[in-house]
Amino acid sequence: MAALTPDYAQVESTVIEMTNAFRRENKLGQVKINPKLSAAARKYAALLAKTQEFSHTAGGTNAGDRIKAAGYDFCGYGENLAMAADSRGFASRPLASSAVTGWINSPGHRANMLAPNVTEIGIGVALVPYKYPKYVTVQLFGQPSSGAVEFQISNTTKDTISYSFAGKTNKIQPRYAITHTSCTAGPLVFEKSGGLFGKSTKASYDAADGKVYVLKPDGDGLKVEIEKRRKIE
Repeated sequence: MAALTPDYAQVESTVIEMTNAFRRENKLGQVKINPKLSAAARKYAALLAKTQEFSHTAGGTNAGDRIKAAGYDFCGYGENLAMAADSRGFASRPLASSAVTGWINSPGHRANMLAPNVTEIGIGVALVPYKYPKYVTVQLFGQPSSGAVEFQISNTTKDTISYSFAGKTNKIQPRYAITHTSCTAGPLVFEKSGGLFGKSTKASYDAADGKVYVLKPDGDGLKVEIEKRRKIE
């Protein structure tokens, strides 16, 4: 009996379908196919098949460089690889299911599938020369650079204000403005110390794109007013 042969286009679409189902189960947004990510994934799958390597750095490359070479301008990305072999061959859906199930059961690959900020995906499948049917699948996730969060902090007080964002603590001097551009949104926490009886004042927000967080004095404390950021054309 001849070995089953999968339809690559069907494998790719099924992997995306299963990936989005998994993201929905985890209350995350859907990813949509991007032609440039697809081109990068297919090209790398072909390279892995040809060289019979199974690595994220085959040919001395890395995923970021390969995605850039395909013309995809990213803010963030992730890459998953899968290999499957069976003397009976594979129908399209079982091959896709084998890859997705393996990724879900692997912490690192699962984290890529559940990355909250990625919005686009590309899949590549290739046949590896072997004594019986063997396939490699490449899954790429991308967050386009247009998805970056950009906001500004303006300190109109006479004091130096501490604030934390993206896991880092910073300070902004009086009468200064600072612009932040980040691939990920997150909590933005301001803190002014030395108020009444040495108490500190804290204010916490979810950093949002296109906003200005204006720091103003409020007695011994601090108040924050949020304005829409004006763009210079």
